[in-house]
Amino acid sequence: MICETFVSMKSLISRLAILVLASTAMVAQQPAAAAQPQAPTATQSITPLKWRGLTFSGSLRVRTEAWDWFEGNAENTYPYVHELFRLQVTRQTERADFGLEIAVPAILGLPEGAVAPGAQGALGLGGNYYTANGNNRNSVSIFPKQAYVRFKNLGSDKNSLTFGRFEFVEGGETTLKDGTLAALKRDRIAHRLLGTFAFSAVGRSFDGVQFSHGGKQNVTVAALRPTRGVFQADGLGSLDIGVLYGAYTAPVAGKNVKGELRVFALGYDDERPLVKTDNRPVAVRNLDRDEVQVATIGGNYIQVADTGIGKIDTVLWGVYQFGNWGVQDHRAAAAVAEIGWQPKTTVLKPWLRAGYSYGSGDGDPNDGKHNTFFQTLPTPRLYARFPFYNMQNNQDAYGILILRPTKKLSLRSDLHALRLANSNDLWYQGGGAFQARSFGYVGRPSGGSRGLAYLWDISADYQVNARVGVTAYFANAWGKSVIKNIYPEGQTGRFGYLELNYKF
Repeated sequence: MICETFVSMKSLISRLAILVLASTAMVAQQPAAAAQPQAPTATQSITPLKWRGLTFSGSLRVRTEAWDWFEGNAENTYPYVHELFRLQVTRQTERADFGLEIAVPAILGLPEGAVAPGAQGALGLGGNYYTANGNNRNSVSIFPKQAYVRFKNLGSDKNSLTFGRFEFVEGGETTLKDGTLAALKRDRIAHRLLGTFAFSAVGRSFDGVQFSHGGKQNVTVAALRPTRGVFQADGLGSLDIGVLYGAYTAPVAGKNVKGELRVFALGYDDERPLVKTDNRPVAVRNLDRDEVQVATIGGNYIQVADTGIGKIDTVLWGVYQFGNWGVQDHRAAAAVAEIGWQPKTTVLKPWLRAGYSYGSGDGDPNDGKHNTFFQTLPTPRLYARFPFYNMQNNQDAYGILILRPTKKLSLRSDLHALRLANSNDLWYQGGGAFQARSFGYVGRPSGGSRGLAYLWDISADYQVNARVGVTAYFANAWGKSVIKNIYPEGQTGRFGYLELNYKF
């Protein structure tokens, strides 16, 4: 099994290398502009271009992906490439900030035959991109990704009010000075329920209004409508979905301990008259076109403590949901618990983490109740790096190892044991609504089983300089009973990519 995995890894990397060389050549022909922002090195920074009070910045991200999905009745092995160019113009005054950002996504070389009939569905994200863009192999678009005005100093220098189109991430309301806490907040808390889905070719923005009261204790309130995008190249319009969000965040400190506490509430109202993805029989679901109205209340706590054996950190996150899932009553919950350790050593600077994630499932499709945790509009890839699952009807026990040999290089490897929370529910995938005609989540039957997969992955992030960053990723999943029921010909799935980021 191990030999087979590494042979497949070599094959995937070979394909990716060919594609990334071609993509890099395309980037080299572009004018000096580009990319998805990444943190510059400690000794380097970028000076933005300024002209008559305007500041110009931007980014170009090029990623080549190779998929070897679980073997089904369609094309399960294929590569493709996508690019995202972003150009932003901002102006800052004493009373207000103005911003306009134009996005130009291009999705190229998609597979034509990566969607199988029945339960097998799309065999990897290539099938999702293909169907989301009108069954076209190549799609290019241009649209305003952000267009906003932010009023500052409203009665206090801690208050701001933002109108327009902007990116919003729940859990990211504050900026922390401690490096460990900042990383926990960015990678283990933010985006779980509302995020930009930035890993996808297009991403997601929000139209609406946001009020923030800063300082040590932060209060954030927002009323939002998500835009199209994610897998669909055209991200211009917004969706008939309303989101209300409010959060209170405060620091927590003690002897040799730093932390942060957040409590929040989120309201979600999907007015689109679509068939919902759940475990009811198809004939029953087809008759239910009522709204999805879900309220989520919850909180999280992150902490790092300096001890004699190094830094020990803790992450706790949990939510409870209630409302209406069409004609059904909705009641669901989810929780996450993690612990991490950074030993006192300068060799490789290791960070070991272990955790458990739970999202409730539905045990009875016929009782008029919907108990599957609903992840609303997240960035799921942060927590499912091989994105064949999410937090819905899912139990995930995992370990993470991070190594930092130099300031420029970071290595990470994950091990996951995945199973369904309830065998009477579905195996769910997706990250929420992204177009008017599809619900945003898909579900595959469990076949009465719970075992989903074992997953191992490895990644390397290298910051060449302040402008250029490179990422390589490979994952292997060994499917268990749920996957075997759907893909009897082959239960091993693989995914890899090479990514180049350039910014100015």
